[in-house]
Order: sequence, then structure tokens, then C-alpha cells
Amino acid sequence: MKNTQAQVTCEDIKGKTYQVDVRELSFRPAVYGVIVKDGKILMSKQWDGYDFPGGGIELGESTEGALIREVKEETGLEVKIGKIIHCEHSFFKLPYKGNFVHSIHMYYECYIVGGELSTDYFDEQEKQYADKPEWVKLNQIKDVKVYSSGDVNKVLENYL
Repeated sequence: MKNTQAQVTCEDIKGKTYQVDVRELSFRPAVYGVIVKDGKILMSKQWDGYDFPGGGIELGESTEGALIREVKEETGLEVKIGKIIHCEHSFFKLPYKGNFVHSIHMYYECYIVGGELSTDYFDEQEKQYADKPEWVKLNQIKDVKVYSSGDVNKVLENYL
């Protein structure tokens, strides 16, 4: 069945909303790692807040390959992938490119198997807004700004 909806509402990282014709959207499946250890969660430091380490799946890339690559790029860590925790869709405006996307977000448990926290693998855009990832206490996650377009409470409901 074809989507007959002409417009969707997209949001940018500042919370501003846009009515966007669906023909302007690009499709961007994305994967995110949830790394919990000793009552803390590893979060990517971005702007004045945080996000789960992860990002878009490139064409021809597997879900697992993309997650391993993205976590390495954003944290410096090598991970083993566990079970999928949560999956949802989102419509948003990419901060640097400015285009509107329809994304499917998949969140997976991940376990550290190597590496060390680092910014060495940031791409040129990440160098402009990101910093070294930080461990955030799970019982304080509601007190920090999270820039995820996903539902943080749903992602973390089994950990809180």
C-alpha cells in the first residue's frame, strides 16, 4: 500500500518543527549502541549534551557492520553486538547537511571487547560538534540533555 500522506513533521536538534513534503525526505536507517557497565551508560558527547553512539547505515553495509564502525568512530571502542533493545522511526532535519530524513533507529546492547575512549576516529563534521564520550550514571540520565531523536525512556526502560 502506497503512502498517501503528503507531509510529515520533522524536528531539528533545537526542537524546531518543519512541515515537509514526503518527496523531500531521504531514507536513513541508523543503528545505535547501548553500552552499560557498573550502573553507567556510555554516551557520545555532542554539542552541550549527549547521544547514543551510532549513526547511519551506509549503502551496502550490514546492520552489524555499521554499528561496529559507528561505535568505533564515535568512542574508539571495539564492541560485540548483543540483542536488539528497541526499534522506532523518526523524521528529522540533519544538523550539518540540512536535509530532512525518515529514519528507522535500531538500538542494540553492545559489550566492549577492546579499544579505549578516544576522539581519534571522528570524521571532519564530528570534530566540529563532538567530544570524547563519557560515562553517565543511569540514575542521572534524565537530568542531562540527550539529542537522540529516539525515545530515550523506551531505549533504557530495562536499565532504569
